[in-house]
Parts: sequence; C-alpha cells; structure tokens
Amino acid sequence: MRGSNVLGSLRKKHDRTNPKELGKTLWIIADALRGSMNADDFRDYMLSFLFLRYLSDNYEAAAKKELGSDYPKVEIDEAEGAKKTPLGVWYDKNKKDVADFEKQMRRKVHYVIKPDHLWGHIVHLAKTQNDELLNTLQKGFKYIEEESFDSNFQGYSRRSISRRTSWGRSMPTAMRNSAR
Repeated sequence: MRGSNVLGSLRKKHDRTNPKELGKTLWIIADALRGSMNADDFRDYMLSFLFLRYLSDNYEAAAKKELGSDYPKVEIDEAEGAKKTPLGVWYDKNKKDVADFEKQMRRKVHYVIKPDHLWGHIVHLAKTQNDELLNTLQKGFKYIEEESFDSNFQGYSRRSISRRTSWGRSMPTAMRNSAR
C-alpha cells in the first residue's frame, strides 16, 4: 500500500491552497502510482482514463437531461460502485427505444457511450476486482474510437488511419507527422 501511505503523509505536509505545493503533491502522487512504469506510458494510460471519465460524465449528464423524469434513480454502493449505471437500467427497460435514443444523443452531444463502457460501470468492475475489467476497457476504448462518434475527428476518415499506437489504438498519418 505504498500509494496510500504517500497520500496520507501528503495530506499532512502540503498546503492544498498553494498552487506550487499542489503541483508538487500531484507529481508525487503520480510518481507513486506509476511505480516502475515508464512515465510516457503512464501518461498515455492516464490521459485515456481522463478522456473516458470526461466523455462518460458529459454523456450521462446529457442523457439525464434528455430522459428527464424517465432517467432511473440507482443506488450506488460506495464500496462497490454501480453494478448497473442508471443508463444501463434504462437500456434494459427500454430495449425498443435504444436506437432512437442513441440517434438523438448523436444529434445533441455527437457521440454515444454504451452503458457497460461508462465510467461508473468501469469503477464497479475495478472495485470488485472483476475479471472482465480489462476486456471491458478494451471494448470501450475500441467502441469510442470506431463507433461512438457519428463524424470523424478533424475531418480524418477512419480509412486514413495507418499506424497503431502503443496500446492498440490507431492514429491518423497526418497527426503522427505533425507530432514530430
């Protein structure tokens, strides 16, 4: 539990209102979490998780607004997370309406995330140490990359993707060349 000891001592030592101290604290936490992993690889994984969290939070907020009073209320166990996200419950109860709902969400927020790929469900799988966690993450990132968005990023078509990145995702040639 190296990470939890570091976090506990940091709470006592650092003033969280000072931006410089906050930066130092965040760096120490990131360093403790990554362990022996290469910093570049750690950054890539963490940015992917932050992106997933951002997309999930925004999608769920838009879905809640879109569904209004039909958006299910789900109790979330603090220790285990959400076995079923509210959207997962709605999908189960409204199977015949899912395609129309997703079409509407693509119009409004321009993307769709399946309930099993939402952050709340991923957290549940992680907290319960479910064997499907890695498969679900892989499927979720693949879905986001290939199917989630109705249009393509910055005008790039899926056919222009020519290079595989370190965690199995693709990157358009133009983006790869501009990164050099």
